[in-house]
Amino acid sequence: MRRHTNCIFLLSFGFHIVSILIVSSIFGGNFASAAVVEESETDVFTFVRLKYRCSWGYHGKWETDWPASDRNFILQLREQTNIAVSSKEKIIDVGSGELFHYPFGYMVDVKRLKFTDAEARNLREYLLRGGFIVVDDFHGRQAWKRFYKQLKKIFPDREPEDIPISHPIFNCFYNINELMQIPGSGSARRGRTYERGSTGGHRVRCLGIYDDNRRLMMMINFNTDWGDAWEHAADSFYPQAYSDMAFKMGINAVIYSLTH
Repeated sequence: MRRHTNCIFLLSFGFHIVSILIVSSIFGGNFASAAVVEESETDVFTFVRLKYRCSWGYHGKWETDWPASDRNFILQLREQTNIAVSSKEKIIDVGSGELFHYPFGYMVDVKRLKFTDAEARNLREYLLRGGFIVVDDFHGRQAWKRFYKQLKKIFPDREPEDIPISHPIFNCFYNINELMQIPGSGSARRGRTYERGSTGGHRVRCLGIYDDNRRLMMMINFNTDWGDAWEHAADSFYPQAYSDMAFKMGINAVIYSLTH
């Protein structure tokens, strides 16, 4: 893919974490709702939400929980670390060369996504050249089966593996000692953590795809929902413990993507 030959990515992109401020694990109540004023072009990290096609076209689920989810997370990333962060997310198509300018991407509600061959090639090159993608919010065996089929378009020769709790992604900022199933808003209202009607959806798993040097390229959050926890962090019905953990996991993922 010649268009990307001159891209300077990740390690030479200019990300410098001089020091990370370790603060209280209690996340504040300063959460986003609507428009956020964009700041100057000197911001160095941008939260990227990946836009993809679904089986019924572009009006799919890539935008689930957007924009409040993304902006609440951005606020917490800015408050809990000293990383310079853009105040607004960026939406980038999975097939776009623009993706190569950003080290981190977030893909949500992937149960019906559908990649073209060109999009799969683009994502494969992005990941192998240092990019990192978090996949979030899909539940049950049928959703896994559909997602796995699309994942194999990207990496036909690589298999997802359960990420051990000893992996650096779980302790590069916050120390996370066990996986917590993060419920969607509907489940939280009903006092459960799993999605009703999702066969095989009761057990939370965090899986990864690694490169040849065992760098984690993709973090796949299955049977859990960070996005709803971010979106509803300020809502009284949503338990704070789940929002806190979802913010910690997301911040760790960003730190890992910038340092590995």
